[in-house]
Amino acid sequence: MKKIHVGFLLSYDYDKLKKSIPPVYKEADAIFIAMDYKNRTWSGETFIVDPAFFEWLEVFDVDNKIQLYKDDFYDPNLIAIENDNRERHMLSLKMGVGNWLVQIDSDEYFVDFANYVKDLRRFDSYLDNPEKKNIQIAAYLINLYKYTDNGVLFIKEPTRGIIATNYPNYQVARNTRKRIVYTQNILLHESIARDEAELVLKLDNWGHNIEVQDKAAFLEKWRTTNKSNYKERENFFYIEPEKWKHLEFCEGNTIEEIRKNINLKGIMPSKFFIAKKNFGQYFKHLFK
Repeated sequence: MKKIHVGFLLSYDYDKLKKSIPPVYKEADAIFIAMDYKNRTWSGETFIVDPAFFEWLEVFDVDNKIQLYKDDFYDPNLIAIENDNRERHMLSLKMGVGNWLVQIDSDEYFVDFANYVKDLRRFDSYLDNPEKKNIQIAAYLINLYKYTDNGVLFIKEPTRGIIATNYPNYQVARNTRKRIVYTQNILLHESIARDEAELVLKLDNWGHNIEVQDKAAFLEKWRTTNKSNYKERENFFYIEPEKWKHLEFCEGNTIEEIRKNINLKGIMPSKFFIAKKNFGQYFKHLFK
């Protein structure tokens, strides 16, 4: 026990796992990939997985760390976000309570997973009787908005990403609504930076599918925003637009190029900011 167990969800964008698994492979003690046994999304749509993906997985897994976990993850009586919670809970139980339960989405790419693991290890004592002292370890997501003109538009302000917990009583996706510990770690999140067909598929099948109020207006803004006009626009989030206020541009057509070119030091929240957030979280949950 007290190992670093990393979980991924395999769905319609499964091919992105080829980019999200490698950054964590070395530091993970085990990796679990959850896959619905009928290839269904949280909305009940079916998808096809190219057998070549499993061939890649077998070749890549040189240390035999990866387990494919197939189960019945779709309940037609639940809405998408409830199926999201349910699958994440089932996956974490498979990963084993008593270990660090790290869940990374297929379109999230750690910049320095080894550093995140060091931060997790500072809280190993919370893996003893985790139900009584539920804790979450967060990082920050740089949300990529759209590939355009030999680069990518991304959201100027990073957002919180709850990545790991010691006890998986998920309430909304990965959030257990218990104490959060913030860390200076970054993931590049491809989010809605996809081609239009892939984006529409995501909007229809992810956990937030009923929360997007005006999909047509959102898509039109996304479709027409580019390197030439992004500075003239604002409010880009798909649910509450003002949550993604402004965009920035970074050169690079691949995740590796973006990682090299983006100004991570300028984006990362300061140690003082994170300490203040953690101070508030400690006292907020002190007597709960």
